[in-house]
Amino acid sequence: MSSAEIPPRTPSWFPGPAAEGGPAPVRLVCIPYAGGTASLFREWQRHLGPGIEVVPVQLPGRGLRMREEPYQATAPLVSDLASALEEAGLCRDYALFGHSMGALLAYELACELRERGRQEPCHLYVSGSRPPHLYGRRADHLLSDDELRALVQDLGGLERDRAVDAAYFERRLPVLRADLRVCETYRWRPRLPLRCPMTAFSASRDALASAPQTEAWREYTTGSFLRHHLEGGHFFLDGGHTRERLLRSLYDELAGAGADLHAPAAEPQSATA
Repeated sequence: MSSAEIPPRTPSWFPGPAAEGGPAPVRLVCIPYAGGTASLFREWQRHLGPGIEVVPVQLPGRGLRMREEPYQATAPLVSDLASALEEAGLCRDYALFGHSMGALLAYELACELRERGRQEPCHLYVSGSRPPHLYGRRADHLLSDDELRALVQDLGGLERDRAVDAAYFERRLPVLRADLRVCETYRWRPRLPLRCPMTAFSASRDALASAPQTEAWREYTTGSFLRHHLEGGHFFLDGGHTRERLLRSLYDELAGAGADLHAPAAEPQSATA
């Protein structure tokens, strides 16, 4: 597809700039965790290089979409995101990455696009997440403000060594509650497994997605499956050496994907022991 044929980006969903000189061999569409924003992936393009175009997703209720109501259920969110990908011409030569809630949305998005007759992703990455059939077993969106703050802090989402800006957290609470409701009211329905390669990332101190739970994603694809077990808690994506190892794994698997997007990716050097 020439640069003249590239449809315009939908800036509300995909706030990042399109790649200069036309699309990269593969686009990596990245979906954040509950309460997260597209800024989570701000540094990824620099790490992954020009051969992989990072496309962060901005969900309603945050960033420049602050005035929009966040979604309360999975189905309309996935349907609208799939339509946005179609309109932006991002349903070819693409991979999906999602962390926690983002992993659930990435899987549902891959299934939705398949049902619309679109190409499956060349790779699906799920991080810090139980598989879909284990969702819907919590009710954290019903916690009080103090209880929800304590939960996020226990998971490592708030620093313990400094006072938290209460006003900032208050502003994020409605979006966080809505995202948690999306996850906790989700009900899995059996479907044929995907055919694309899949990589799952688990973390040693993740209280929401244990290594055995993350391994259970294996049943969701007939393609190759890899699992990397990293050091850290649930929010290991936020920075440090663990995120660098994750990005190295993404690069190793996607760098050669542009040569043949329909062939299974070569097994990367393991980023962990």
